Amino acid sequence: MKYIQIDIHAKREGIEPVISALLEVGITDTVVEDPADIADLLEKKNEYDWDYIDESVLKLQEETPKVTVFLEDDEEGRKKMETLMVAIEALKIKAEAGIFGEGVDLGPLDVEVSVEDDSQWKDNWKEYFRPKKVGRSIVVKPTWYDYDRKPGELVIELDPGMAFGTGTHETTSLCLRLMEDYMEPGDKVLDVGCGSGILSIAGALLGASEVVGVEIDPVAVDVAKQNISLNGVGHVAIAKYGDLTKGVDYKADVVVANLMADLVMMLSPDVVKVMKPDAKFISSGILVEKRDQVAEAIVNSGFQIIEIREDGMWCAIVAEL
Repeated sequence: MKYIQIDIHAKREGIEPVISALLEVGITDTVVEDPADIADLLEKKNEYDWDYIDESVLKLQEETPKVTVFLEDDEEGRKKMETLMVAIEALKIKAEAGIFGEGVDLGPLDVEVSVEDDSQWKDNWKEYFRPKKVGRSIVVKPTWYDYDRKPGELVIELDPGMAFGTGTHETTSLCLRLMEDYMEPGDKVLDVGCGSGILSIAGALLGASEVVGVEIDPVAVDVAKQNISLNGVGHVAIAKYGDLTKGVDYKADVVVANLMADLVMMLSPDVVKVMKPDAKFISSGILVEKRDQVAEAIVNSGFQIIEIREDGMWCAIVAEL
């Protein structure tokens, strides 16, 4: 089967804005090639107990950063490609207008398109997903890697499949760290837009008495169910198809929503309806430049802001009623 490969070339400073621009038009599956990541991996060689690193990986250090998107070569895929082109062109205009700060260079933002055979790419992304410790205790590891659990660590086994969420992105790691800080044993947790199920699993491992993950993408629901089962937390956590705007019959001590800025603003009034008194609302997927706008929308929905935490170009907001 043929597929469309779209490479967006940028400087390292441009990677996050590119990913954000793609998220805002509904494109969530991306692969990032950043030479700086290879240097980071080499510095942490002992953490992963590698005896050998393939020469082809070392050669990646010589390349320029890029974000790659794979689309099916059909009518829907070509429409998505057109949407992507418009989004990147709009990003160029923003960059030239200095939206990201004076003197900030996101790189060329050139888009390169090719049609390839899918047998070469289906599992290529896996080589970039490696075990990673997030926060004080949580370790996220892919199912295809061995990892020696250290005392006190909570290890999440994950196969994201076609769902978004591996724990390696700042938006997800912000949520995981804030869940560590604000969850109490026995809490009931609602994971809005659960994706791969990573936050639902984390809630269960952190001592929740019950976790419900809701998701409007049926494929993601299936992936989340599989990951919940894989981690042995099915007695605590479930994933199901659900749309918060149409009403979810649940009352939570902690609501976590790793979405994007516009969705957080849109869903905040509905989050109020599923929260217990003194419950916490943890939202992420928010670019720092939209922090104040999202915080205002959350406050206007009846919340008080407890904390805003930043990581790179992203932030997460913790609020309560």
